[in-house]
Amino acid sequence: MAIHHYNPFHIPDTVARHHTHAVSPNQCNSSVVQEIAAPLSLVWPVVRRFDNPQAYKHFVKSCHVILGDGDVGTLREVHVVSGLPAAVSTERLELLDDDRHVISFSMVGGDHRLANYRSVTTLHPSCSSGTVVVESYVVDVPPGNTTEDTCVFVDTILRCNLQSLARFVENLATTKPHQR
Repeated sequence: MAIHHYNPFHIPDTVARHHTHAVSPNQCNSSVVQEIAAPLSLVWPVVRRFDNPQAYKHFVKSCHVILGDGDVGTLREVHVVSGLPAAVSTERLELLDDDRHVISFSMVGGDHRLANYRSVTTLHPSCSSGTVVVESYVVDVPPGNTTEDTCVFVDTILRCNLQSLARFVENLATTKPHQR
């Protein structure tokens, strides 16, 4: 069963296709949308840095590229802060499109319970000269968990990450007003 959330932003069909996931019976998927009061030209360079998620993701303690040079196929090892039900995640960059502002990664190893996790993030200019970020995912529902519990857990982490991204980039925008 897939959980879908209301999306108040119009996303063009050419980009919406990135957020359409094939969902198996024991999987769930969802998406989180965040508006950021900063231009896409400031947000994208932060989001596209596969080697530096800790710049805005506060649950990430450290990240090290273990294979590759930042192109599709690059593997990173992410260490998360204590208190989460994991310590390390190995992740592969699946898609990086600088023209369309799309990045996707999958979790391919680690000690977490998010098996077959794949995330896609797209950025879009908003009507207010800011940026709309859409992050969607699909993941297996771990044994003993419900679909709803799994989506609530992942959505909460994504929402925190995107709110942190908004604060980080909006702060950059106020210190670099000449790039607006």
